[in-house]
Amino acid sequence: MLELATLISRQARYRPDAIAVVFEGRRITFGQFWRRVARAGNALRALGIGPGDKVATLAANSLELLEAYWAVPTIGATLVPLSPLLLREGLASLLRGSDARCLISQSSMLPLLRAMREDLPTNVLLIDGGSPDFGDYPALCAAQPETLAPAQVTEGDLFNIMFTSGTTGVPKGIMHTHFVRSMYATLMGPAFRMTPESRTLHSGAIVFNGAFVTMMPSFYLGGTYILLRQFDAEETIAAIERERVTHVMLVPAQIVAILGAPGFDPRRLASLECVISLGAPLLQQDKDRLNAELPGRLYELYGLTEGFVTILDRSEAVRKGGSVGVPPAFFSMRIVREDGSDAVPGEAGEIVGRGPMLMKGYYKRPDLTADAIRNGWLHTGDIGHVDEEGYLHLVDRKKDMIDSGGVKVYPRDIEEVAAHHPDVREVAVFGIPHDKWGETPLAAVILRAGASVTADALRDWINERVGARFQRVSSVAIMAEFPRSTAGKTLKRELREPYWAERGRQI
Repeated sequence: MLELATLISRQARYRPDAIAVVFEGRRITFGQFWRRVARAGNALRALGIGPGDKVATLAANSLELLEAYWAVPTIGATLVPLSPLLLREGLASLLRGSDARCLISQSSMLPLLRAMREDLPTNVLLIDGGSPDFGDYPALCAAQPETLAPAQVTEGDLFNIMFTSGTTGVPKGIMHTHFVRSMYATLMGPAFRMTPESRTLHSGAIVFNGAFVTMMPSFYLGGTYILLRQFDAEETIAAIERERVTHVMLVPAQIVAILGAPGFDPRRLASLECVISLGAPLLQQDKDRLNAELPGRLYELYGLTEGFVTILDRSEAVRKGGSVGVPPAFFSMRIVREDGSDAVPGEAGEIVGRGPMLMKGYYKRPDLTADAIRNGWLHTGDIGHVDEEGYLHLVDRKKDMIDSGGVKVYPRDIEEVAAHHPDVREVAVFGIPHDKWGETPLAAVILRAGASVTADALRDWINERVGARFQRVSSVAIMAEFPRSTAGKTLKRELREPYWAERGRQI
C-alpha cells in the first residue's frame, strides 16, 4: 500500500493537535481534518464509489472541497477536478470523457446542473446543502463514522485526472498516479525550503494543477495550509500579514495585482520566505520590482501539468533573473532542433524533459500520449535555450509564435518592451491576419488606473523601442480585462479568435 493514501491519517495519529487547515477563520487540526476526510470517504463508499471509480468536483474553494480532494484518493477512487467556469457543453463533454460516477458541486451551479440533468452522473452531491433533485453532501457526511480504512493503493493507481484549461484547444485529461503525486509531496517541499513549521497560503482555485505544487508538500510535511475562497489582492495581503504566511504561490497576474494594490506594503509581507511565480512568464520589470520590495523570496517555476519543471531558486533570482532556472534533482532536460538533434547553448529549440513527475498519459487518448511522450521524453511545445551554465531561458510557446512574412516573431519579446510603458498594467501580444505578411503582431493591453494614453500613441511608443522592424505591432487594443482561465492565465486563444474567425482559420 502506498503511503500517500494514508498521509492524512498518519499526520492525525502523530500530530493530531497541529493546525492542518485555516479557512475563513476556522482552524482545523490534523485530527479534526482526518475525521472530516474519513466521513467524506465513508459517504462516497455508501454510494458505491470504490477503487478505480471517477469522482468529479465542480466547486469553488471550500473546506468541503479540500477534504474531498483527500477523501477520493484515500478510498482508491480517482479525483477529477473541474472548473466551475465551465459552460454546459464543456462540462458535459468532460463528465463523459472522464467516466465520472459521481459529481460533487455547489448550489450556485444548480441552474446549470438542472438544465443538463441527463448529462450528469447518477450521484450528484452539493457541498452546501441538498436540493429536491440532488444530494446533500454535508448531511451524508455527518451520518458517517469518523474512522476509515484506506484502500489498498499501488503507486501506479490513478490519483487524479487533471484536464488542461483548454487554452490550446480541446482539453486533455492528464493522468497523475499516486507515485506522481508523492513526487510532488517529496520533491517540491525541499525545492522551496518547506518544513513542518511552514505556513502556506493558497488564494487561487485549487482546481488548477499548480495548487498541488504547495498543497502536497504542506500536508506531507505537516505544515499549515491556509486556503482563501478566491483571489483578492487586498485580502491576500491581509491574510499573509494575519497568518504570518511563509510560503505563497501566485500566477503573474496575481503578483502584478498585489504589487499595485493600495494596501501593498513590504512590511505587511515580512513573514514571507518564499514567493513562487508560475503558470506564465513573469515579465522582467515585475521580477525586478518584486526582488527589490521583497528581496530573497522569489522563486520562478516553469512547468507543465504533464510532468516537467524547472525552478529558479531564490538565491539566483537576481543573478539569473532572465531565466526560469534548472531542472530539479532526478529530472533531465534537452533543447532540440526540428530535426531532433540537440541544440548548443544559446541556440533556441523545443524544450524536452523527463523526470519522476511525468504523467501516465492522456486519459483514453493513446494517440495524443504517443505524440507528447517519445522515448520517455516529454515534448513541451515550448521554445527556449540554455546558457553556458545550463539555466533555461524561455523564448515563447510554439503555438504563440507569429509567422510574419516567413520571419519568426516571438510575442514575449514585444511584451517585455510594452510592459515598460508607465501606463501599461498588463500586455498580451498575439498574431492577427495581414493580407501581405500573413500575420502581424497586435498588442492587447490593460491600462493602469487613471491612465490616459491612446491606443495609437501606445502603438507608436512600442514601435519606437522594439529591436527589429518585424516586431512592430500593427495596432494596440485597450481592454478592461483579459479572458482568463481558472488559474488566472491569460487566454491568448480567446483574444486571437475574433480576428481569425472571419478568415475561417482554426487557432
